[in-house]
Amino acid sequence: MALAGAAIARPAATYLGSRTGWVMALVPFLIFLSLFQHLGTVAGGETVIAHLSWVPSLGVDLAFRLDGFSLLFALLITGIGTLVTLYAGAYFADKPHWEIGRFLALILLFMTAMLGTVLSDDLIVMFVFWELTSLTSFMLIGFDAHKAEARKSAIQSLLVTGGGGLVLFAGILIIGMELGTFSFTEVLARSDELVASPWIGVVVVLIMIGAFTKSAQFPFHFWLPNAMAAPTPASAYLHSATMVKLGVFLLARFDAVFAEVPAFGATLVVIGSTTMMIAALQALRAEGFKAVLAQSTVASLGILVMLIGLQGEVAAVATVGFILSHALYKAALFFCAGTAIHATGEASLRKLGGLARFLPVTAVAAVLASLSMAGLPPFVGFISKEYLFEAQLTNDWNIVPVAVAVAVNAVMVGVAGVVSIRPFYFKSHRVTSVKHGETPGLLAGPLLLASGGILIGLFPNAIGQSLIGPAASALYGSPIDVSFQLWHGLTPMLVLSFAVVAIGTAIVIYWDAIHTYLRQQDGLYRLLGDRGYHRVLDGVLGAARGSTRLLQNGDQRRYTSVVIATVVIGLAIALVAGPAAISIASPEGALRISLVLVLLLTAAGALATVKARSLIAGLVCVGIVGFALAVIFMLNGAPDLALTQIAVETLLVILLTAVLLRLPARQKHSRTTSERRRDALLATCFGGVIFIAVASMSAIPIDLRLSDYFGETSYLDAYGRNVVNVILVDYRAIDTLGEIAVVAFATIAAWALLRGSAARPGPKE
Repeated sequence: MALAGAAIARPAATYLGSRTGWVMALVPFLIFLSLFQHLGTVAGGETVIAHLSWVPSLGVDLAFRLDGFSLLFALLITGIGTLVTLYAGAYFADKPHWEIGRFLALILLFMTAMLGTVLSDDLIVMFVFWELTSLTSFMLIGFDAHKAEARKSAIQSLLVTGGGGLVLFAGILIIGMELGTFSFTEVLARSDELVASPWIGVVVVLIMIGAFTKSAQFPFHFWLPNAMAAPTPASAYLHSATMVKLGVFLLARFDAVFAEVPAFGATLVVIGSTTMMIAALQALRAEGFKAVLAQSTVASLGILVMLIGLQGEVAAVATVGFILSHALYKAALFFCAGTAIHATGEASLRKLGGLARFLPVTAVAAVLASLSMAGLPPFVGFISKEYLFEAQLTNDWNIVPVAVAVAVNAVMVGVAGVVSIRPFYFKSHRVTSVKHGETPGLLAGPLLLASGGILIGLFPNAIGQSLIGPAASALYGSPIDVSFQLWHGLTPMLVLSFAVVAIGTAIVIYWDAIHTYLRQQDGLYRLLGDRGYHRVLDGVLGAARGSTRLLQNGDQRRYTSVVIATVVIGLAIALVAGPAAISIASPEGALRISLVLVLLLTAAGALATVKARSLIAGLVCVGIVGFALAVIFMLNGAPDLALTQIAVETLLVILLTAVLLRLPARQKHSRTTSERRRDALLATCFGGVIFIAVASMSAIPIDLRLSDYFGETSYLDAYGRNVVNVILVDYRAIDTLGEIAVVAFATIAAWALLRGSAARPGPKE
């Protein structure tokens, strides 16, 4: 349904106009309702699986799995997707209708890819949708293609996430080769076989790299903040609640498979903690409204990766709870940021102030979402933060991860205070007017999400039993009795929460001083930013330019020499290193004088080609070789091949002659004597190696199984009596089509060159 919506979004926008967002929002909303109907089934511990054969020869099936964890993601994708569609319709209200349609088409296509990724039970199918999310996010980030920043950020995100996808694909292929299946259900059931494989270390590293690139974990943390060049609806959807959590989704899925692999959990804790600290520092020095939120998103993703690295039931509940709470408050805050930027045209936090009098409802929604982000009761963010600290305190890790979590969550409190209070309530003189006011489409998303955060906090048991519990059980691998409650009494977790709020309040108060100090630390920015990425990219581009200058120098003779030399060296190595000694086939039967005469004629043509001083004469001599080959086909009982060879050779001679006649006459050879000697040596070596290879192959008994198969089935299966034609047009149909296409394109290119040369006026006399 989402794919169909993407297909009709652009034409529908032409007719719907300003109502496009409201009408197209029905697509994700209906999907949300259809998924919601499975809530009771999944909450009862059942897993819904749909299966359709796709590529049975490769063992790839369109298999989809709906359990508690995938249902949580699917509901977030479609629920927030509904609000994003509504918001986008209002956000682009003053844009041309075709632009609204184009954006919504990309959003719905992205939704299709996201749903396919989280619901796929086949790893190959999952990877296809995984890469589709990278491609669609590239188009959404670069939506405003006229902006250099958008183009640069889009390419950066595609290179990082696309490159990580290729690494992930390698890991998936190794899993398939080791277990003989790509079904995740089977991989999970046979995880002990995979862990015992000698390739398990490689698989774990490849899967982690693929996940780290998608979820912006160190050292790939830099691309996500730069992706804020996308329009705000895309930022709210792609880079706060959905796509960036795909890496977290993948790691959580494979946690049950890799749980017994040494250092897997420890690596996740270290990488997650490192990412948290880097993103927290970057958030404190960020200037843009969306940039601050983006850095806090990177920190939140680090928290999730760290939680996955921890073991136990509490860690599973904490992971699921944080995914839900973060999606609600972060999407709401991005909506509020987008409304503020849309209304003022200003993206810098330092230049915003007093917006509450122009955007009062947005200001309230921002405060509610920020309170959940700060982890204050009675919001769902408070409950998820309690579980976060409990998961850390009940694990075997030392105090370092706990200290990191306290510091980073304190920064999140500071960010929550800054993005909600400063632009809307402080320094009212900064903004004296706005370009756009609040509309229902702009308000629906932030109000519903912010209200959802407080409603779940007030009534957590219902969501805990129906959604949090099944999702955590799916991650843990066995049923978990979830006590998702607002109050757990006076506990160490509550003490840590108070410490976080206290430190975060101090950060809000001294934000300007901290921000100014960190902005002055240019070395820190270069160390923590994307400088390493640009160095790697510049190095790759420099190597490409150097290799181009070396290899693509415009000398066709050098190109040909390199190719022939490579073939000679490769064949020579193969012949020398072969398992058996080189043997030459001995002649059988009587000597055929006619065939000998034709071969002598062929040799004479080849020698004449070498000695010819004129290109036209050399071409005619080459034609003698081709026609002699046609006679050899005829003498060996292959008249159809002979006729084909004659036709091709005639056409080749005519075309090349026509080309040569248009070239300027050459008075002398362009090759020096030493170059011609080198060419002769290379040609002699090539001919000698080919002769030895063909003669050796002739000494090996011919395997006629394939020939017999074609002879027996050409008429029965393809209804053709000419076996050669049947092979070309039936058994090798795609290959033949490709060859025809190559010849056709080459002909068109040659015709264009000749036509351009003829149309070019000659020199004046």
